[in-house]
Formats: sequence, structure tokens, C-alpha cells
Amino acid sequence: MKSIEKLPFDPEAFLAIVGQGRTITDYRKSQPVFLQGDPADAVFYLQKGRIKLTVISKHGKEAVIAICVAGHFFGEGCLAGQLLRMATAIAMSPCSVMRVEKASMIRVLHGESAFSERFVAYLLSRNIRIEEDLVDHLFNSSEKRLARVLLLLANFGKDDKPEPIIAKISQETLAEMVGTTRSRVSFFMNRFRKLGLIKYNGVLEVHRSLLNVVLHD
Repeated sequence: MKSIEKLPFDPEAFLAIVGQGRTITDYRKSQPVFLQGDPADAVFYLQKGRIKLTVISKHGKEAVIAICVAGHFFGEGCLAGQLLRMATAIAMSPCSVMRVEKASMIRVLHGESAFSERFVAYLLSRNIRIEEDLVDHLFNSSEKRLARVLLLLANFGKDDKPEPIIAKISQETLAEMVGTTRSRVSFFMNRFRKLGLIKYNGVLEVHRSLLNVVLHD
């Protein structure tokens, strides 16, 4: 009797197909995936769309801590013993999200090196992004911080080609990401538009020349 060879593990297939401990859900714009304080019992993988992660303080002040795009994981705090969600995840556009139960996620991380390498690489890249965000907030003006946020949302600096930013990202959201007021964001957005650094025509387009705002001392 011939032995059946085990097919090599495919991380992409694992994150694309429903299976043991894995479900896929479509979310409407503004629909929450989970809320701050919910039980933390699964990791999520964004297949399509954009997700906003926000935190609300005891005094009701809201801050945007991350914008997730396709290919990002979120909610992985449960793997480090987090019992309750520390943030709220809300769809910024129609989204498809895979939910991987904690036990299934731990099992594949321990059993499949190809997947664990991909997951660790994502965590390291996100840690670098967090460090860059911290330096940005400590040393740069709100104008530079806004320019950097727009460039990141448009995917500049990545291997992929720059993409238009969805038109419906509000100035309130941008202000929460930058750490400034909506009026300041409005002022800088108008300035960027007059200088030809951004363009608005149904979608918000970010031009490469906006890099000069970030790089200029």
C-alpha cells in the first residue's frame, strides 16, 4: 500500500478557507467586529477592506490606535493572556474577516513553521510601525504627522503601488490618528490641496510630493 504524502502547509489557504476553528464573516461599513471589553477568545485576519481600532478612555475620549488593511491580523492579544478586548474594531468599509479561535491559532503556530514565521514577521513589522508612530508623536509637528498618516494610508513606502485613500475617512478619524483637532486637520488638508500635494475627486488621492512635507526639516 502506497503511503499518502502530506501536502505542504499553505498559510494563504489557511487564511482564505473556512475550516476547523475558522469562520469568515462579512461586515458592513461602521459595523463592529468586537467591542472594547468583549471577551478576547480569537484572532482575526482581514481578508478585504479596512478596520479601525479605537480605544475609549474612562473619561470618554476616543483615540484611533491603528488602521488595518487586507493582510493584517488584529485581536491577537488573546495569545498573550489578554482576557478582554482592549480596543474596539469597526469596519471602515465593507470587510471580509476570518475569525480564528484561540486554540486553533495556537495549534497552527506550534505545528506549522511557515505560518508562525509569517505571523512573527507581521508582529515585528507592526512593532516597528508602533515605534515609528511614537517617535513621530514625540518629535514631529501635527502637519508632518498628518502627512505621514496620509502616505501610510495610501500605501507609500510599501512594495505595492500607491492606492487612493477611501473618500469616507473622516477628518475626525484623521485627527484621532494624528493626535490633534479636527480644525487643524482641516487647515492642513486645505493647505495640502492648494499646494497640489493631494487631490479630491470622489476619492482622496495622495501624491508622492507629499513626502517632502515629512522629509523637510
